[in-house]
Amino acid sequence: MTKPFSKQDAEIFFARLRAAIPEPKTELHFVNPYTLLVAVVLSAQATDKGVNKATQPLFKVADTPAKMAALGEARLTDAIKTIGLFRNKAKNVIALSRILVERHAGEVPHEREALEALPGVGRKTANVVLNVAFGEKTMAVDTHIFRVANRTGLAPGKTPRDVEDGLLRKIPDAYLLDAHHWLILHGRYVCVARQPKCPICIVRDLCRYAHKTVADTKKSLQLRKPVKAGSARPRGKTRPPR
Repeated sequence: MTKPFSKQDAEIFFARLRAAIPEPKTELHFVNPYTLLVAVVLSAQATDKGVNKATQPLFKVADTPAKMAALGEARLTDAIKTIGLFRNKAKNVIALSRILVERHAGEVPHEREALEALPGVGRKTANVVLNVAFGEKTMAVDTHIFRVANRTGLAPGKTPRDVEDGLLRKIPDAYLLDAHHWLILHGRYVCVARQPKCPICIVRDLCRYAHKTVADTKKSLQLRKPVKAGSARPRGKTRPPR
């Protein structure tokens, strides 16, 4: 049976992540709580890079619920067509924008229940908004965090909610505000899905993963052999005779 993380282990784990990235930030681009909400809704089953590419011109013309509602579903659909599930996402963004205008005076609510009542907004999205926009100590469990928590043994769980609750119990309060960002970045760039980069991992010694990868010491460079006189020339265009 894998030895569970102790409080001391968790303290060391996050102290190292903080030392590496003192001020972690979301990689989604936004200008206010509303555009953050939209960006997170659009990021489901999509990359942050792809979302940022679509929202850069979009947020220049629609950075409030009223402007987005006025833009309309057809034009929004065209603006985000490079993002996966764009039709359904456009429908949800227009619907939530209208609700914000009609029921919340055009403002993003600070309450979880009100956020999760919006079309296209689940617990993970609500947690991101509450954390990033309003500074609450929440834990939004995406695929990266779910993988890191289970692979390292930090907070194993069968469901995202299990992992969320486990992380909230395990992470020292001093690190909780930024823990979501540290875990996402660690999962995105180091503890990746197919071939985790264990040799460069700064928490490798704390990790409970039994199948850690090792550095590849084999050289893959192939030395070019000199072309002998009279041997065939490399394929390509030949010079015409003078």
